[in-house]
Amino acid sequence: MESPIKLLDDKTDPATKQILENVVKRKRKFELYKKRHTATIWVTISIVSLFFLYLYFTIASNYSYSFAAMFSAFVNDTNNLTFLAATVGMYGYMNLLKGKKEKAEKEFHDLRCEIVDRSKDLWRKEDAWKNRHLVFEMMKKNYDINLYHEKK
Repeated sequence: MESPIKLLDDKTDPATKQILENVVKRKRKFELYKKRHTATIWVTISIVSLFFLYLYFTIASNYSYSFAAMFSAFVNDTNNLTFLAATVGMYGYMNLLKGKKEKAEKEFHDLRCEIVDRSKDLWRKEDAWKNRHLVFEMMKKNYDINLYHEKK
């Protein structure tokens, strides 16, 4: 368990601490997929740019007098197949990571909203209810998780 969550001693019960731990884990999972997705976007853009530059300098500039000659040169060069496979592969991987990122974001947002909705149940005692803002501030400061409102 995270040390700031462990230090919440009397402000929350063990079940609430576990819920807070789960929301932190889901936020980290979402951020990991977000970083990976962004990296694959840039790699895909780079591969496509290199592929177009390669096509321009090897085919378009040399065989621009005839489309049939350009097509024949494109098919005869095995590097084009390699670039095309890499481009399609990275595009597919980028879309796969986008789906995983969106799923992780939905899971994180749903759990965060559940904490906001159930805050009266999670902090039932009068003194716990009065100190819940300290828990919310700690989550916002340490993990950038807003538990005050449901909106992102």
